[in-house]
Amino acid sequence: MATFFNEYFDVTTNQVDDYGAFNVSLINDLPLFIDPFLLFNSPKADYQQLHADILKYMMFLRDKIIAGSVNDDLVKSWFMFPEVKQNWLGFSLHGNGGSGLGKDFAEALRVNLQSLFADFGKETITTGSHIEKVCLVRSGVGRDMISDFTTNLLKDFICRYTESYAIAHIDPSLRRKTPVNKAIFNYETESWERRTYDLPWDGDDFVLLTPKDMLTRDENWINRTDMIRDFESIPVAIPDAELRGQVFNYFQNMLGKPRRPPTQKDKDEAAIRTIMTFPQLVDYYIKMKEASGDEARDIGEKLMNGLPRVGHYAKEPRSTVECVIESVKALREEHVTRHLTTDRRAGLVHLLLDERVPGLPHHGNSASSFDCFRQCL
Repeated sequence: MATFFNEYFDVTTNQVDDYGAFNVSLINDLPLFIDPFLLFNSPKADYQQLHADILKYMMFLRDKIIAGSVNDDLVKSWFMFPEVKQNWLGFSLHGNGGSGLGKDFAEALRVNLQSLFADFGKETITTGSHIEKVCLVRSGVGRDMISDFTTNLLKDFICRYTESYAIAHIDPSLRRKTPVNKAIFNYETESWERRTYDLPWDGDDFVLLTPKDMLTRDENWINRTDMIRDFESIPVAIPDAELRGQVFNYFQNMLGKPRRPPTQKDKDEAAIRTIMTFPQLVDYYIKMKEASGDEARDIGEKLMNGLPRVGHYAKEPRSTVECVIESVKALREEHVTRHLTTDRRAGLVHLLLDERVPGLPHHGNSASSFDCFRQCL
């Protein structure tokens, strides 16, 4: 039974690795995400152009919002996107299905571009603009949503990237010319257009490859949790002493004078209130992350060079992704044929999360793989 991309499409792991793509599982999503900062900070000119293209679309949205020309129908067209499930990356516990970017994400993006970050694309504090900025002050907008949004805006690139590999290495019988919706945005007609690509076909849908050097297995380099938990270090970076004093004073007032020492929750809530009052703090936080951006690139390079090939597991401490890969392989080898042959997308990661699933013994290789996965989570 084929589990990984190379197995299903009869290519070697070396061919996938040498192309720079991640060898996805066609059974279940793996917890990897596109981090837009890796595009911004990349030495590759084409990646930097991709980041610039993302910003162009964001500024288009900003201008339309400020002009008051966005109605409900245009919100659906411009702000809401399905998950690009064909890349087999993300948090899905069953196969590769996901909820995509719906009304909550669209509303968060719309409100933030209209009020807090109406200067998007015109920043003076940071080196550049970042798509993550508009998602930093709203809870519930995590790395999966930012990654989904980025993936949708990169869809044409990812399809062409996969198409080039498929034509060079995959038998025509395992490919199909497939129309892909919302592939390219036409700024003249102000609408998304469909494009057709010659892509790998697994019998039910097309499959997409993603370059390893734009993926992260951690939080996005610029992320809300990091900003809130390290909040007290942000005002220190403000050169304006008066503003710095106002920020610290407001933060302390938000904490109040409790009878007990403030909890982390108290500090987090005070930080969010302070940021909402002084939204320029977001730019100072991003400036700090830009200054240490080489660490983000190092994470990408470690991912690119450090993840094992199928059947080649390193003897180093294993990451979540490595645990999932090994667990999927172990289950495939010992249990899938017997229990799951009618549906190769049966949500093996979901099974691993439930140690009481009947029929999955917890001993030998399966037990160690299961324990590894649970510990990594």
